[in-house]
Amino acid sequence: MEQLAWLIPVLPLAGFLLSIFFGKGTSKNIIGSIASLMILVPFILTVSIFIPFVNSVDQEPIRIVFLEWMHIASLSINYSIQLDQLSLMMMLVITGVGFLIHVYSVGYMHDDENFHKFFAYLNLFVFFMLILVMGSNYILLFVGWEGVGLCSYLLIGFWYKNPEYNKAANKAFIMNRIGDLGLLLGIFLLYLRFSTFEFNRIAFEALQIDPGDPLIRNATILLFIGAIGKSAQLPLFTWLPDAMAGPTPVSALIHAATMVTAGIYLIIRSNVLFTLAPFTQEIIMVVGLVTAIFAATIGLKQNDIKKVLAYSTVSQLGYMFFALGLGAYTAAYFHLFTHAFFKALLFLGSGSVIHAMGGEQDIRKMGGLKKYMPITHLTFAIGTFAIAGIPPLAGFFSKDQILASAYAHNPIFWVLGLGGALLTAFYMFRLFYLTFYGSFRGTHEQEHHLHESPKTMTIPLIVLAVCSVVAGFVNVPEVLGGNHWLDRFFADILAGSTFILEGKEHGHLSHTLEYILMAVSVVAVLSVIFYARIRYNKNGHVPAADGEPIPAWQQLLVDKYRIDELYNAIVARPVIAASSWIQKIFETNFFDRIVNGVGQVVILSSRTVRFLQTGNVGFYVFAMAIGILAILAANLFLN
Repeated sequence: MEQLAWLIPVLPLAGFLLSIFFGKGTSKNIIGSIASLMILVPFILTVSIFIPFVNSVDQEPIRIVFLEWMHIASLSINYSIQLDQLSLMMMLVITGVGFLIHVYSVGYMHDDENFHKFFAYLNLFVFFMLILVMGSNYILLFVGWEGVGLCSYLLIGFWYKNPEYNKAANKAFIMNRIGDLGLLLGIFLLYLRFSTFEFNRIAFEALQIDPGDPLIRNATILLFIGAIGKSAQLPLFTWLPDAMAGPTPVSALIHAATMVTAGIYLIIRSNVLFTLAPFTQEIIMVVGLVTAIFAATIGLKQNDIKKVLAYSTVSQLGYMFFALGLGAYTAAYFHLFTHAFFKALLFLGSGSVIHAMGGEQDIRKMGGLKKYMPITHLTFAIGTFAIAGIPPLAGFFSKDQILASAYAHNPIFWVLGLGGALLTAFYMFRLFYLTFYGSFRGTHEQEHHLHESPKTMTIPLIVLAVCSVVAGFVNVPEVLGGNHWLDRFFADILAGSTFILEGKEHGHLSHTLEYILMAVSVVAVLSVIFYARIRYNKNGHVPAADGEPIPAWQQLLVDKYRIDELYNAIVARPVIAASSWIQKIFETNFFDRIVNGVGQVVILSSRTVRFLQTGNVGFYVFAMAIGILAILAANLFLN
């Protein structure tokens, strides 16, 4: 089956070409079915390749070279893929969740006039995401990295007739360029040191380097800057909430399950390098923890259903980076894995609500939707309990592993991580109760049209809900009777980091302490949920309407700490002012004068030369003779 691996990225690319060139005028059901099939078949192929890796005790990575891309002196770059435990797990998430979102989109986007174009962009996005995780070198990773950035721009601004959506697309594209430059410079530094772009060769040769090497430290910092941009961490996080301008399936696919996790994948793939750079790991840990808490506090006071989930995504990504900074690479991926299911479920559930509400996204105008949308309510409840970390749902196991790693590192980090988890539980159940419980607060016309979504939308919700329940069991800790399957499965991927850290002391928790930490965490989260239920369900509290006076600290959270305004003040306005000054001083008085002067010289010279065209044959013969004599004289003089 490995010989068919080339079909996994090629089929989504074929789906893109079919949809973009032949989709217009074709039945929407046919377009949706073909586009979905082009993701389902790669998922089946991935599963067939993945099974031998599960059954084999010591499965070597499979590297397949298709052709040479370029060869310059000692530099050789191939179109090649690498199939190992990490890439296959990522491929399962991309194709599995991607297929469900494609099916969901058939119902959600059915009335859109550019239906075929939407599915073309979705297929193209999956193609580039697969290139990103399947490539065997940093260059192919960068190609996929830039490709998903392009597709993100196209999908965020899909409804381009709205100027605000175009601004959101531009913002995402431009802010990601900052991180992308860091990634590119980091890749160049690695080539300077190792003379190769191949993951395996770099990881092997890096084992000969002492921890703290300055070049490795600088390279990993630059790689992390790339991850900050793509995974929306402080300070480059403001593009992701604005990216909710795109259709809801875009939010679920790109901004919950796949693209924003590319930064996590990059660091896990480069785990040997980051383990050799403890200073970089400390930066990652601090940035991740601060982002997790910072974004969670903003989510407390947001009233747009998708904006709440957007800031939740930023916060959960912060948790993953927090784990990476602690060196808990498996815990970070485990949370990426579980998060892909319950966050995709929550985004698609919000899309089902928006679909029923006729496009309304303000949770203050919802309420009581439980009786109208029972399937959406039940699946959304599962996703909410999962992200809050209630056992035995998926989020409990992955978040608990991160918190356990934090406690082993420093109990203060555990307290801060738990604080972020409590904030998550509160804003998610605030959203849940305001949306589905109490009395309906929208218009009579909206209430009249409330209905459950079609099966093309509810079936993916049900499948994702099931995954949100069972996904956590892939890495049950020993204290709960498990065997840390994912830790053992990733052992080969992390072997280099394990070798570097061999002999160093690591904090290990006793089973008794693990039980206590789990119990404290669960009880604290349940207490927060109970408080949210009392406040928003029993007491029927509704957030203040726009324009109503609220305490200053609440207004600060509503305004998202005014970070966008800060960036405008310290970045955008100075750049615009400097550009205007340069335009007036240099552009107008210097460059324009040079260009205009060249034009005037051409005009004047052409006016003079045109007099040579007299129409007199005798003059032309005379001029030709003079020219011949001038050439002969020049030859004699030069010789």
